[in-house]
Amino acid sequence: MSHSKRQGFTMPQGKFAGGLLILPLLLMGCSESASKQEETTVLKPPSETGVLKVATRNGSTTYYLDRHENPIGPEHALISAYAEHRGWQVEWTMLESTRDVLAELESGTTHLAAAGLTHLASRDERFARGPAHTEITEQLVCHRDSRPMPRKPEDIPGTDIVVTASSSYVETLNNLADQHPGIQFKEDKERTTEIILSAVADRSVGCTVADSNIVQVMRRHFPHLEVAMTLTDGRNLGWYLPRNLQALGDDAHEWMNSVEGDEAIGLMENRYYSYIGDFDFVDLRALNRRIANRLPLFIDTFRAAEAKTGMPADLLAALAYQESHWDPKAKSPTGVRGIMMLTQRTATSLGVTNRLDPEAAIDGGARYLADRHRRLPETIPEPDRTFLALASYNIGRGHLLDARELARTLNKNPDSWQEMTEVLPLKADKRYYPSTRYGYARGYEPVHYVQRIRNYRDVIRSAFE
Repeated sequence: MSHSKRQGFTMPQGKFAGGLLILPLLLMGCSESASKQEETTVLKPPSETGVLKVATRNGSTTYYLDRHENPIGPEHALISAYAEHRGWQVEWTMLESTRDVLAELESGTTHLAAAGLTHLASRDERFARGPAHTEITEQLVCHRDSRPMPRKPEDIPGTDIVVTASSSYVETLNNLADQHPGIQFKEDKERTTEIILSAVADRSVGCTVADSNIVQVMRRHFPHLEVAMTLTDGRNLGWYLPRNLQALGDDAHEWMNSVEGDEAIGLMENRYYSYIGDFDFVDLRALNRRIANRLPLFIDTFRAAEAKTGMPADLLAALAYQESHWDPKAKSPTGVRGIMMLTQRTATSLGVTNRLDPEAAIDGGARYLADRHRRLPETIPEPDRTFLALASYNIGRGHLLDARELARTLNKNPDSWQEMTEVLPLKADKRYYPSTRYGYARGYEPVHYVQRIRNYRDVIRSAFE
């Protein structure tokens, strides 16, 4: 897989070269040479070359690099699954904005654009529509302290609104302006939707419009963002292709609507969206404040624990936040104590003599999680194996093994975290738990436990980059 990055739209190589050839061709009268040159500029399909060229943009709902510089993201996941199923390599071109992605697509130098693009009739006139994969609404987002907050379209006139240029939001606001004279907005050619949302959070921009999935992710990092209103009904995000590549678009449609495509969408949703719970302003505001004030006291200890155990430092930090909010003196009525909230029995087994010592507790908790992870079959794929290890950390290995056996009985996949979220709660159901070895357990707790840790980890991750 290869990657290239362009800082903005440049004239496509093929067209530029063709323009330079006009004069010598006229002088030479060499029509055969012109025909050969034309052939070299035609983008061959991936079925011939084995390479799928994809334009995208950096963003939490499209494509980005994790702290180990591995590419991830919803669009990356789907494109990778599609290409793998067809036996192709992917050549990514990273662009700065939706505007640049559409320009790249129009230039004819890429096979496909996968950049969180809304399917619009106006875009269908310019490009071949690919398959859809995510339904969203478009939302007007302002700072939660904005007054007055526009709650209906007729309140919008006079509101400072900035949106990313060439986006579907421009069309949405223009349509609203036709119905409600006085609505005005600015198109920003430089900043992405995510960056504009951060500007709304710091109050340098009044409001913006964004897809609901982007808002869902960004509000965890910027708790002061508030959805003032939803501007559209459900719309589809999906892929686009140059008009002359409709055959490739049809192939992508066929894959997306296949069993393999459904599974890829399910895995993508589970990894990037499904665990994000209801927005809790107070909780996330406190988390962001503690990232600034408390996390620096322990961040090196989390990193040292990663080096020792292989458990990612940001995951350990999220686990510790779930347990104690990074309070090394935390204690519960049940007797668990310290930043990792270890029981006395667990601490003793780990050789931790003082649970209130954050270095000892973090080291012990990391070793305990690594042990839960190691005891699971190596055949379980990531990130499912890590999620199951977290569940074991929370509910105990015996109860997790019970749930995995129950999953087999119910024809569920015990190696799939998504399916185990349906089975674990059955450990509290009197129709099922009497037949298990370890009996009753509040099996719904590890489901929410892992969900919260995943949520916290997403917010915490940037502190470790």
